[in-house]
Amino acid sequence: MSFALPKNVPSFTSSQREYEDGYWRSARRIGAQNGNTGNGLADKIGEFLDRRELPMYKDKPYSYAASRKQRHFYRRKRVMAGGIILLTGLIYWLGLFSKTGSIPKDLRKGGRNAWSWVRKPESTVVDWDSRRERVKEAFKLSWDGYEQHAWGYDEYHPISKSGKQMVPKGMGWIIVDALDTLMIMNLTSRLSHAREWISTSLNYDQDHEVNTFETTIRMLGGLLSAHYISTTFPDWAPLSDDDKGAPGEDLYLEKATDLADRLLGAFDSDSGIPYASVNLRTLKGIPSHIDGGASSTAEAASLQLEMKYLAKLTGEKNYWDKAEKVLQVIDDNGMEDGLLPIFIYADRGQFRGENIRLGSRGDSYYEYLIKQYLQTSKQESVYLDMWDQALTGVRKHLITYSKPSHFTVLAERPDGLRKQISPKMDHLVCFMPGTIALGATGGLTEAAAKKSGSWGKKQEQDLKLARELTKTCWGMYKVMATGLAPEISYFNIHDPPKMDGDSVPRSAELSDAEDADWSRDYNIKPMDSHNLQRPETVESLFYMWRITGDTIYREWGWEMFMSFVNYTAVADGTGFTSLDNANQLPPLQRDNMESYWLAETLKYFYLLFSPNDLLPLDQIVINTEAHIFPRFELGKLFSTGWKRKPRDPAGHIIQELKTENIEEKREVTKVEVVQGKSFSG
Repeated sequence: MSFALPKNVPSFTSSQREYEDGYWRSARRIGAQNGNTGNGLADKIGEFLDRRELPMYKDKPYSYAASRKQRHFYRRKRVMAGGIILLTGLIYWLGLFSKTGSIPKDLRKGGRNAWSWVRKPESTVVDWDSRRERVKEAFKLSWDGYEQHAWGYDEYHPISKSGKQMVPKGMGWIIVDALDTLMIMNLTSRLSHAREWISTSLNYDQDHEVNTFETTIRMLGGLLSAHYISTTFPDWAPLSDDDKGAPGEDLYLEKATDLADRLLGAFDSDSGIPYASVNLRTLKGIPSHIDGGASSTAEAASLQLEMKYLAKLTGEKNYWDKAEKVLQVIDDNGMEDGLLPIFIYADRGQFRGENIRLGSRGDSYYEYLIKQYLQTSKQESVYLDMWDQALTGVRKHLITYSKPSHFTVLAERPDGLRKQISPKMDHLVCFMPGTIALGATGGLTEAAAKKSGSWGKKQEQDLKLARELTKTCWGMYKVMATGLAPEISYFNIHDPPKMDGDSVPRSAELSDAEDADWSRDYNIKPMDSHNLQRPETVESLFYMWRITGDTIYREWGWEMFMSFVNYTAVADGTGFTSLDNANQLPPLQRDNMESYWLAETLKYFYLLFSPNDLLPLDQIVINTEAHIFPRFELGKLFSTGWKRKPRDPAGHIIQELKTENIEEKREVTKVEVVQGKSFSG
């Protein structure tokens, strides 16, 4: 196969030795089950060639002691075994081992060409089309492993070669989530198999509780994106069943409508805020089983792009109204500076607690503000106002700086805006720099936006903030032993914290020097060092490349992709997996391939390395699961059905209360400033 798991030498004195032994025993058992004595001949050749000729990528921190030992070991190994491997390689190229089980079928068909990108050192002139094809190979490897070992299952465990359902008959969790990626990559035969499964096996009429948010962004979003791409770009992975007039031309839309009708039950709360879960058969909304029954803010407020697009497609205004109401209820709470606590009660429409962050449970609320404005072709200014207010609040309360290198940190306020700042960034926060850049230009390139007449100091500052946050997120990768980011990063900050507007020197460069000072800014805790194949940083790299045209974002993306290849590929070619610890070598693998690895991470890599006219940013919006929707005009049927209440400069709602003076029988108008507050429960 093209992607070889590096044979890193385990430390014999490490406290992790027990876990490493378990990992290697597991790997050997898997190889034996496939008739292989090691990781496969193809892996050995691939590894040898990779170590011999590929350049040292900047995100592989050889300053780590374990890495240096590993490198020295392989130097000795090559000296001892180089001739044997070269001879074996020659026999392989002659085709004498054509039935090697660890090589995926598509790569076996490719022969020498399938290995060329590993064998050859990189040219000084980068071939981005070739790099894009390497991403497609990774997708095919992942998809084919799933197709062979877990077809139709919602979860895929590539090491044990098994699958698992989330509901009795399955949700199509992996298949539906990857549909538009299959189309964009023009993988027709694989798409045909997926479409056949959806047509014959996918049935959402199941008496089971599902998460409202995840089902909406992944399943409903995946079906709607598949409908959009198959109808707008019929030459991408063309299937006759999708042709206009064919009996199945509306398959994706019909499935989407059926699912959405079931999800609407979640919105049947007293306030209009959706419940955390819904039963697909009874259509009954179900409060969260934790967090005092509250829904998370991000989950309640990240259903709008999907429901609004479905409303536009079907003409059914009910989808629109239900989704829109959520934003009105949230905004009527009048939270200070547009920053929201991360939980909200569905029955009351009031917030729970004071924890404010743009990581888990808060993130995509902010993302969907600016994207709703763009989705309806900038015709709903209320969402731009909310975005601008929130971004100003982020600068005022959440932006701080690390020491000694002055990286920009988007921190948290776990106890409210008046309490201490926490220098913590979930990897999830790394969606934000790309979203800020998108908001600054509306999807135009920076050069075009500056000529549009709407460019000013604010847009300039926003794009600068996006650049600095992207750099911080990239540092999360470079600081790790595998070159793959942890789930959570903490930062060393000043006391008292330096905030936006304070005088702060220019941030340090992320050099490759051993024991570089900049690495001291990052504080990675052992419990947070796992890597879940998340897409947020490559998502921002994609936006930053498209908008600024700076090739550094593509280069960072390639280094990141190669780290995924080197450390998350399953030994015998059955896919890629998340990691239990990305800060040790060899990394401990989790035996789980996330659905968003196919739907988001690899899709963003593919788009990052593609020409810019593939899905231009000024013509589309991308939901929080990387599903593609078109921008559209409101038309006669749709409009913004609510208005923001007047606010003072701090963002607090100003209400006009009319009272009657009975004695003088005259009406007096009092103006009261209602302080935004959060509610505990």
